[in-house]
Amino acid sequence: MKALLKPPSVAPDAAMSIVAPASPAKPERVDLGLAALRSLGYSPNLAPNARLHAPLYFAGTAQQRLDDLHAAFADPDTAAIMCIRGGYGSNYLLSGLDLKTIAAHPKPFFAYSDLTGIQLQLLDELGMPVFHGPMLAADFYLPNGVHLESFRAALGGELYSVGAAEGLRTLSTGAFSTPVRGTLYGGCLSILTSLLGTPWEPSIEGKLLFLEDTGVKPYQIDRMLWQLLHAGKLDGIRGIVFGEMLDCASPGAPASLLDDAILNALVRVDVPIAIGLRSGHVSRENVTLTFGVEAELSVGDSPRLSILEPAVAK
Repeated sequence: MKALLKPPSVAPDAAMSIVAPASPAKPERVDLGLAALRSLGYSPNLAPNARLHAPLYFAGTAQQRLDDLHAAFADPDTAAIMCIRGGYGSNYLLSGLDLKTIAAHPKPFFAYSDLTGIQLQLLDELGMPVFHGPMLAADFYLPNGVHLESFRAALGGELYSVGAAEGLRTLSTGAFSTPVRGTLYGGCLSILTSLLGTPWEPSIEGKLLFLEDTGVKPYQIDRMLWQLLHAGKLDGIRGIVFGEMLDCASPGAPASLLDDAILNALVRVDVPIAIGLRSGHVSRENVTLTFGVEAELSVGDSPRLSILEPAVAK
């Protein structure tokens, strides 16, 4: 991975550009999300095409969505960029990303879900850290949708850690008796798997890996982990943290099936494994994680994921 291209830190009253690189959002959720950001002191501004609801299931054509994204990075008054929501469609933007423009104006880019591909492309190609965190009409519109401590710490360049209070629990200690460190990396499991064999294949190997998803059954998670393993993408990984895995259950199956499926798929991966961290698709209080920076995972009775390096330049 390239040397990190850290964006400047973001002041509590900074301007933010709101973009929709994938699917559209419900108007009332957009309005509530904007009001929530304003109540925190930020100045959010909607990109010109952010409210579009066509064609198909996209928030505008691929060119319209690219134009908004590039303009947000180039805008000198914009300190951070936040996506409205995920959904589907940002994969159509990968081949058209203007990496030169983005590299000239690095900024925190808040997203998750379908936007995993764009985020990891910016990290792998430019070294720009990833802000895997809350989105406007997916989290900020809810009264308890955002974990504000990690959100503010990530933007301000403060170190922080999350643990049981944020849902984290130990799944396996692996062969390690001490905390493990590595470059935090990851995103939505379905998107990571879908990028295998493409020009935008993610650089997972050797990292401290975070994986999350929603609405997929345990056997499907098993299958995707099997694919990552046999594609060599889990070679040398330091540890794995799974998200809350919202609604990743099979009707009528025991509650332990998801845990058992993960352990079955990763039986050959003898590293610390934790699960339950509320980042990405979550039921409440979405935690911001910064990919590309050094982090530490401790497992056992008091599991902890600690961010050891700021993702912004103060």
